[in-house]
Amino acid sequence: MSVEFAKVLIEPAYRKVAAAIGARILSRALREGERLPPETELARQFGVNRSTVREALRELESRGLLQRRPGSKLMSVSRPAQSAVAQGVSHALLLHDVTVQHLWEALTLLEPPLAQAAARARTAADLEELAGAARDFAAAAADTVATVQCTAEVFRSIARATHNPVLALAQEPLLQLLEPSLRIMIDKVPQARARIATAHRRLLEALEARDESAAHEWMARHIRDFRKGYEIAGIDLALRLAAE
Repeated sequence: MSVEFAKVLIEPAYRKVAAAIGARILSRALREGERLPPETELARQFGVNRSTVREALRELESRGLLQRRPGSKLMSVSRPAQSAVAQGVSHALLLHDVTVQHLWEALTLLEPPLAQAAARARTAADLEELAGAARDFAAAAADTVATVQCTAEVFRSIARATHNPVLALAQEPLLQLLEPSLRIMIDKVPQARARIATAHRRLLEALEARDESAAHEWMARHIRDFRKGYEIAGIDLALRLAAE
């Protein structure tokens, strides 16, 4: 019986250039804000055409690893925006048929321990940020879009108060998926805004007191309330989430 092998894939030169530059960035040999040499110099160093370098830089720019600062012709090393990274994860979750139930379960597992960690690690500046997000929620009143955005910002403020970027990044895709369904629910449940405002106040109090247990408990209640709200609003928990 003869053995067959798959054809060897020939990688385009620009991909090799992008991989080489990307490896330097990810290893921190090239630091954030540091400028790359001009395209002509990069082409000389790599032994490729300038067009190959340009295509490699475009790929790295699309990944958020490079950016061209205003007024400069040179590319600088950058850090991918958290929202952009999370959006890719959110899109992947949508393609995996994530439901309202899946999202709620994920929030149940993530948010209470996250609030507990925030109560332990928060600073005075974190409390000011959280209080401001809670005030913005109260001021949004009947503006549904603003209300939902402010609700998500309260979650983000608590995540930032943990001073753990892994937790904040893990949270962001879930918040991007939460907002559309929350916009549907919040106007169908008369008590939703009041209950959310109460949760915000209690969470702020818990973080102020560094009461980890209370922060965990109030966040757990807050997330349970979302499920109740979906049920009152008649939103099927088996409903697949969709892009806006």
